[in-house]
Amino acid sequence: MWLRGLMAPVMVAALALAAYWIEGMTAALTVVAVSALAIIVWNLLQLDALTRWASGPIEVPVPEGRGAWALAYGALYHRVRLRSARQRDLRLALDRFVSGAKALPEGVVVLDANDRIEWVNPRAKAHLGLDLKHDRGAPIVNLVRHPAFVHYLAAGDFSEPVVIQSTREGALTLSLQIVPFGVEEKLLMSRDITRLEAVARVRRDFIANVSHELKTPLTVLSGFIETLTDVEMDERQRQRCLALMREQANGMQRLVEDLLTLSALESEQSPVNESEFAIVPLLLAVSSDAKALSGGRHEITLTIRDAATLLGSREELASAFGNLVSNAVRYTPEGGRIALEWRITGDGGEFTVADSGIGIASEHLPRLTERFYRVDRSRSRATGGTGLGLAIVKHVLIRHQGELIIDSEAGKGSRFTVRLPLDRVRFVADDATAHSARPDRASADTNASEPRSTTS
Repeated sequence: MWLRGLMAPVMVAALALAAYWIEGMTAALTVVAVSALAIIVWNLLQLDALTRWASGPIEVPVPEGRGAWALAYGALYHRVRLRSARQRDLRLALDRFVSGAKALPEGVVVLDANDRIEWVNPRAKAHLGLDLKHDRGAPIVNLVRHPAFVHYLAAGDFSEPVVIQSTREGALTLSLQIVPFGVEEKLLMSRDITRLEAVARVRRDFIANVSHELKTPLTVLSGFIETLTDVEMDERQRQRCLALMREQANGMQRLVEDLLTLSALESEQSPVNESEFAIVPLLLAVSSDAKALSGGRHEITLTIRDAATLLGSREELASAFGNLVSNAVRYTPEGGRIALEWRITGDGGEFTVADSGIGIASEHLPRLTERFYRVDRSRSRATGGTGLGLAIVKHVLIRHQGELIIDSEAGKGSRFTVRLPLDRVRFVADDATAHSARPDRASADTNASEPRSTTS
């Protein structure tokens, strides 16, 4: 490059020397002046071309030059192209980062050193109601005004998240955590923990309910043990105490058995042990158990309109049907009627339990299949229910793609209908497809479950 740069001065010097020998000093100086002016004009033209090229789009080709200018143009063009490629790579990386941040299930808010909003992703907009178009540059505490968050941000201890309640998209429970980065900049991360909180609340309620259900019989047992130990009594009194203790122990055993059953049904790792079995023997067994439980105090009828086989777990469906029937026995006063009916419809199989019992007020229906939910705790405990029967029914039907429909009105009895899908029901042509058991008198109380609800 230096050699090319010296070519013009060398040529001017040679011309000036030739003019000096031919015409003298004046001619030599004239040659030098004219040549210098020409070189200056040439360089100015090249500089103008360089300026116009540098200020134009990167796609414009490099100007054509001569000598040193050609080398300079080439070096500059290479540098510009290299920088452009790096900028393009950075832009693509930034676009990928932004796309990834937008796709995050957690909310992300970028805050500057003054805790002003620089960027938010869509999930943060949903969680916190932020809008980048309108909220860019606004202090975060002006838009997220929950006292717990304001105190959390001011305290500066971000080792643990803070939990707040948000009204966006309904009643949300949000976990917010600040992550410092850069020079006093921060990331505000938001996570929807509504379902986790609900699960934790259910777990707490479950533990509290189990503790409460066990506390009463254990207290009774403890009292009787002290009585038997410290008080003199005759054999009749002693047998009465032992009978009451046995009743409390049986209640705890039923509770534990129902808990184990419900746990197995709720487990996703517990597959349905399916087989094809006849429905008529199962219904006759359920009816027989109901009569034994009633002990002649109710009028119980069984109507089988269509013989069929079912595809599913016989044990689980027998448990579900049995819980519904035993509930009817428990909550129907003496002398009441309980009608059991099986039939096949265009949608599948239906098993109905209708009673003339105490009925259920409409406000209780949505919660009836919750664990330990009781319409009347004192009445349920008096009948020996565990509070888990309808929860068991719900999970059995979920595992069999069925649903439980409940119609009930306080003081007018209840009607529970189990619907099983058509692909689990096989019609059986038989002369006895319309079997109706004659009314029978039966008796009350043994274990079962309690109130009713609708589930699918």
